[in-house]
Amino acid sequence: MILFQYDPALLERYPDIRGGVIHASGLINGPTPPALADAYAAEQRAVLERIGPTPLADIPSLAAWRRAFSAFGVKPTQYRSAAEALLRRLTKQGDIPNLSLLVDLGNLVSIRYGLPVAVFDTRQTTGTVTVRFADGDERFTDLGSDTVTPPEPGEVIFVDADKLVSARRWCWRQSDQSASREDTTEALITVEGLHDSAATDVQAALTDLQTLLAAYVPGVALRADLLSPNNPAFADQ
Repeated sequence: MILFQYDPALLERYPDIRGGVIHASGLINGPTPPALADAYAAEQRAVLERIGPTPLADIPSLAAWRRAFSAFGVKPTQYRSAAEALLRRLTKQGDIPNLSLLVDLGNLVSIRYGLPVAVFDTRQTTGTVTVRFADGDERFTDLGSDTVTPPEPGEVIFVDADKLVSARRWCWRQSDQSASREDTTEALITVEGLHDSAATDVQAALTDLQTLLAAYVPGVALRADLLSPNNPAFADQ
């Protein structure tokens, strides 16, 4: 069974996409362990020093997402990629608070590489999750909400076989159903890039994510792959 894939029409429009995908089972979530909290705080300090006065719009990985958002009709300064939103919070407020083991682990890697990282709890997912252009009749529930709204036709979404949307505007916002929780035990974890060095950076981020998961979640089972137009699907074994 295919767990995650890119739609051919999307790959035709965005041939530079590189997506790292991890299927993680045997997860244990909860409060961020002190060692991970320390590593995350240290990474935030290092990222702030590295960015310095550089405008976020000039960082190649973030600029590529801005172009992608504009290409499917979304104003990128109104709806920012998850990576840019994190880095904007960091540069404006000086730090990012701890939320949970899985969220902080993903955010650590996201700010390190300037790439969107998402942890999708799969318990409500039906069939394959496909990254594709929305028809407009799919179902999205925002984080912390119980109101179901459809995406705009033509925006990029993560959607399952039952038209349940896991993420809107590609990497802008996850759904309430897909968010990791204290009792999350199985997840798809994605990291994506569109810039010139995306293949190298996504592979490095994918490796870091697996290393961190193995270190902080003993017994976790991991399978991973790097997707591209030549390898557009991630299948269960």
